[in-house]
Amino acid sequence: MKNTDRVDPGQLSRRDTFISILIIGMLFFIFGFVTWVNAILIPYFKIACELTNFQSYLVAFAFYISYFIMSVPSSYLLKVVGFKKGIMMGFWTMALGAAIFIPAAFTRTYEVFLLGLFTIGLGLAVLQTAANPYITILGPKESAAQRISIMGICNKGAGIIAPLIFAAVILKPTDSTLFAQLQHMTGAVKEAALDELIRRVITPYSIVAIVLFFLGLLVRYSPLPDIDTEKEEGDVAVANAGKKNIFGFPHLILGAVAIFLHVGTQVVAIDTIIGYATSMHIPLMEAKTFPSYTLFVTICGYLLGIVTIPKLLSQVNALRICTLLGALFTIGIIYMRGEVRLLGHTVDMSIWFVVLLGFANSLVWAGIWPLALDGLGRFTKLGGSLMIMGLSGNAMLPPLYGYFADHYDVRHAYWVLFPCYLYLIFYAFYGHKIRHWTPVARPLKVYPEKELHGTEKV
Repeated sequence: MKNTDRVDPGQLSRRDTFISILIIGMLFFIFGFVTWVNAILIPYFKIACELTNFQSYLVAFAFYISYFIMSVPSSYLLKVVGFKKGIMMGFWTMALGAAIFIPAAFTRTYEVFLLGLFTIGLGLAVLQTAANPYITILGPKESAAQRISIMGICNKGAGIIAPLIFAAVILKPTDSTLFAQLQHMTGAVKEAALDELIRRVITPYSIVAIVLFFLGLLVRYSPLPDIDTEKEEGDVAVANAGKKNIFGFPHLILGAVAIFLHVGTQVVAIDTIIGYATSMHIPLMEAKTFPSYTLFVTICGYLLGIVTIPKLLSQVNALRICTLLGALFTIGIIYMRGEVRLLGHTVDMSIWFVVLLGFANSLVWAGIWPLALDGLGRFTKLGGSLMIMGLSGNAMLPPLYGYFADHYDVRHAYWVLFPCYLYLIFYAFYGHKIRHWTPVARPLKVYPEKELHGTEKV
């Protein structure tokens, strides 16, 4: 049965809008905490399960491929049960995924861990399909990037603390010595050490499962309103009268591709930086802080966006600047060399360009969403699910990076980012303006013969 208790976002009071933004902000915090902990899981599983670079980045693949599978079904689920019940189901699915870590740890079976991550991703796909279109239409269109930037701070703020908290729980000060000794261990001694190492995830993920279950109940009975995204008025209704499906909106399809590439570049910048740091012989206990640096400069970008958009800078121009910076910083990673000492680390300067990718990526998501969803009307929810499907880019690019890292080296593997930024530049400058797949025929203007030939008609 369809939920009929849905409201027009324009009818919400300022108080209801504020409460809704707070609740959605909490959701984005949860997204960030659960998502960015993968940055520490990847090197952790690589050691505990004895994996190659390519195999370790299957963490990201298993987690994010679920977005590709679940996004469109999520839109239909939300259409039937509404936002609140859908979000509750999303949290409960994530709780199930976290619980799967328990048998995975007892058996030290990497494939079961991947199943748990996949299940968490399924739940997150439902939450993301609800939350992103929700916050986009919850207020004026011209300030959507500002609201999304606020959500981004919640997301990346959680991302800063998640790897640090997780590392503090599962890693010990003596682990650097243990990791060195593992290379020389054999037989039952090595198996026992690896079993002890992997079982450290049981307690934190048991707690995560319980918390996610109760968060689902909390949102279900919260004052969060179910917003009506099916209603169309004025020019939007006229423009969409002949549209049969979402493929009639080129700017949406191109925007989904842009999201696919953007999130891929973002997760590569964050999830590979620990491995890149350890390739420079930086101990894991020190390298674990680098994802937090990347997320910190991302938050700086969000804050800049909140202050400047739309008063000083349009969200389109912010998108253009960020995509150009992404391409430039990628070149910096490849070609800039030489040790520098910064924030207590003595490392090759190229790693700081990986960190700066966080700033370049900061306003890309916030810039693409309003442009891609512009004028969708009754197709907004399905269009939002297509955009969430683009999050599968997080699944594709990290293993691709890992493949090139195994076959070439970890520095030159960052070349995978450059064509992604070139496409994002295209979308920022031109792609978002495309409203028809083929050029629209314009009526021919009939000129008098005098104007055509410069002479009077004979």
